[in-house]
Amino acid sequence: MKFSALALFISVVSAAPAALQKRTPPNIPTAAAATTMLASLSIRTVDATGYDRDLFPHWITQSGTCNTREVVLKRDGTDVVQGSNCAATSGTWFSPYDNATWTDAADLDIDHMVPLSDAWKSGAGTWTTAKRQSFANDLTNPQLIAVTDNVNQSKGDKSPDVWKPSIASFHCTYARMWVKVKSVWELSVTAAEKSALTTMLGTC
Repeated sequence: MKFSALALFISVVSAAPAALQKRTPPNIPTAAAATTMLASLSIRTVDATGYDRDLFPHWITQSGTCNTREVVLKRDGTDVVQGSNCAATSGTWFSPYDNATWTDAADLDIDHMVPLSDAWKSGAGTWTTAKRQSFANDLTNPQLIAVTDNVNQSKGDKSPDVWKPSIASFHCTYARMWVKVKSVWELSVTAAEKSALTTMLGTC
């Protein structure tokens, strides 16, 4: 009996790390830091004049045959195996927007935390194409995350005052990521967006 209990304990402990491997993008600030960052962001009105997604070259080659999408899939997944062309052939991915788990990379989109259209309206319209490319492929900040494809499509280019992940417990992290990206790239927010982010940070 003692051996069986010990064996069961070891089995559960051994299984725990794999079950808890829910990857997150880098450089997510604390709630306190995000609150300070949010307070410093300038307020703007909406103006999408001249926006075109092609003005933000994305999924560029990062190294060898690996582009940005493939790098994020590798980073955000567990036990990811890539083929000779760097495409993910197997692995497991957890989407924090809807608490869904996937084993086929085709079921995932790489979400731009701050959508490209929103960035354009927030100041990126005055950037060079090179800077917009850097923004669209930003692996240093929490701007890119692998999530369920249709959930990402429902988000589209919406800001937090219009769209939030269905999982309320992720709102704190989502707001911290959004604010970090806006702060690093010196992008503005609308009054409604700032109010929504303040409420979301309050859940932390």
